[in-house]
Amino acid sequence: MKTFSKFITAHAKAIVAIWLILFIVMVVFAIQLPSKLQGDGFFVEADHTYVTNELAKTFDLPTDTVLVVFDPAEDKKIQDTLHKLDAIEDIHSIQSPLEDVTLQKDGIAYAMVHFNNNVENLPEVVKEVRSLIEDEGVSITGGPVISEDINAASQKDLASAEAIGLPIAIVVLLLAFGTVVAAILPILIGVVTVVTAFGILTLLSGNVNLSIFVLNIVPMLGLALSIDFALLFINRYREERGHASNAQAIQTAIQTAGRSIIFSAVCVMIGLGAMIVIDVEIFHNIALGGTIVVLLAVISGLTLLPATMMLLGDRLNKWRILRVKPGGTNRWRGFAGFVMKRPVTIVIVALLLLGIGMIPLKDIRLTIPQVDSLPTKYDARAAYDKLDDTFGLGDTSTLYLLAERKEGWNDGEARNIIYTMQEKLLDDPLVDKVSTIYTTANIKTPEELSASLEIPQTAQQLTAILNTFSKDTQLFIPITLNVAGSSAAAQDFARTWMDKDLGVDFALGGQAKFNQEIFDEIANKIFLAVSIIIVSTFFILMLAFRSILIPIKAIIMNIIGLSSAFGILVYIFQYGHFGLEAASIVLIIPVIVFCLVFGLSMDYEVFLISRIQEEYLKGSDNTRATIDGLTSTSRIITSAALIMIVITGAFAFTDVMPVKQIGVGIAIAVAIDATIIRLMLVPSLMKLFGDWNWWLPFAKKNK
Repeated sequence: MKTFSKFITAHAKAIVAIWLILFIVMVVFAIQLPSKLQGDGFFVEADHTYVTNELAKTFDLPTDTVLVVFDPAEDKKIQDTLHKLDAIEDIHSIQSPLEDVTLQKDGIAYAMVHFNNNVENLPEVVKEVRSLIEDEGVSITGGPVISEDINAASQKDLASAEAIGLPIAIVVLLLAFGTVVAAILPILIGVVTVVTAFGILTLLSGNVNLSIFVLNIVPMLGLALSIDFALLFINRYREERGHASNAQAIQTAIQTAGRSIIFSAVCVMIGLGAMIVIDVEIFHNIALGGTIVVLLAVISGLTLLPATMMLLGDRLNKWRILRVKPGGTNRWRGFAGFVMKRPVTIVIVALLLLGIGMIPLKDIRLTIPQVDSLPTKYDARAAYDKLDDTFGLGDTSTLYLLAERKEGWNDGEARNIIYTMQEKLLDDPLVDKVSTIYTTANIKTPEELSASLEIPQTAQQLTAILNTFSKDTQLFIPITLNVAGSSAAAQDFARTWMDKDLGVDFALGGQAKFNQEIFDEIANKIFLAVSIIIVSTFFILMLAFRSILIPIKAIIMNIIGLSSAFGILVYIFQYGHFGLEAASIVLIIPVIVFCLVFGLSMDYEVFLISRIQEEYLKGSDNTRATIDGLTSTSRIITSAALIMIVITGAFAFTDVMPVKQIGVGIAIAVAIDATIIRLMLVPSLMKLFGDWNWWLPFAKKNK
């Protein structure tokens, strides 16, 4: 690091110039990112996707549908609206409520507008549909519309969160540094980092499907980490500047704080990278976007930040507002002494508080976000809720059984197989309806069907019906369940039926199958992801601090702290406190918050323990080293955590529920980690374990 630090201070102007050029170029690409994002990222390459694609390709079943809602249902308005939609070339077909009476009820009606399966830019088509439907009492909803609204809401959320978070972050930085220039610099570094990450993601979007949530996760992480890293770096620089030149102080900061930043970032990237093993698109997106922005935060924090500080010199302290004493203060030293005198009491109190936070965790209910990701103020959500209340759209669900038989489906044996599958399905209490040649033509048995096919007057009609459900070697059977596709019962149905022997190869598709695949993929891989994080973190911290106990304690405390954070998240969202409507926890939240915060919390662990280790290696005993380390880092850890809480917690005021829960979850977890864990449990346990904290088998003594 010495050679690197000297290189930075020697070539500061060139480094700043390179970053400036890169920033300008990336701005051009970054502004294009929102248009490159699509879908919510809940996608897994499995049976549901296969069945959906095959039904679209072989049977021309539309994969995307928009629902046009009429309230009140007026025949002329319906006719005029559907006539306007006829002009859109990408529409496959329209089911009109004027022709299908089941689409009208209690003065409300809706039309089902199905799109061609080869639509290249569905969001633009949705906008076209929306522009043609401007009459009062007419609105649209459905998957494509909801996705488009979530995309728009995500962009609005980002602006809202920044408008709330950044000004408060500046205030925190002013309190930490006392000068305007020192407070603004970390914000600028964060902006450069996020914009550059957005630009890179735009360049990658041609080869990678990116979900709309990337727009919120990347700046949430990028701003928080960049500002945190800058806060730690500038604080260490100021400590050195009192007895060293500007260049020497920057070099020392790179060699000390820079080391902590690198270790912290590696821990965060391990947490992000572990999500890749879960084969769901949103985890891959967050892993990719998060890793890019964290890597950029480290690079900018160790190049652009010190190079800019080199050019600024003592102007970093320009426009002083507050007089901030560097290093520790008597207040923090007094707090550190209080903790070290009562380690057992502090540990008991801390664990009791964390245990209370865990209590609601027993009631956690996880679901995949649907239309409820949007607040009711959005037309797509309001229109869907209206249809659900009137027609009970969410009370039932449809699965598609796609069967493969190399001999085809036109012989007598095939008709027996179809009948057998139908009867087995109808015997299941969750099945309301099964659509086959038998149920559609109202034929009771295979023998009756065979006899009817021998009659010329009925053969042509029956063959047409049979060809509707079968083509060449494939047959599909729509199955209507009397439970919602998001329910555990529907998922169990899909899971159970995939193990049935129906005499032919088959696969299932539909919402219930989609949900089951997402849940099972996460359940099957989460242990592997967590194991990767824990094992990797253990070895990194062991190498960093040459200790066995420190990484073990850090891992256990992180798990306890995160469990408490999840309990509080359930209390807020699932129980419906603080003015929020009661809602289940989005399935991905525990995974994302665990993977992110487990790494983020190491930011404070590394910074605190690094300073304690420095004092210990200088000759202080374990107790004195812990007091000095806690005293010198508490203010900065508190400030860094507060910035992290502000930046992520600002997303609590956003509209999209998964983003809101991620932001609040991270903010709660960081708050617990920076206070109860880092300021209470860590120093207390350091006191209780004494010199055993620094024990490493088969290694020479650290002192």
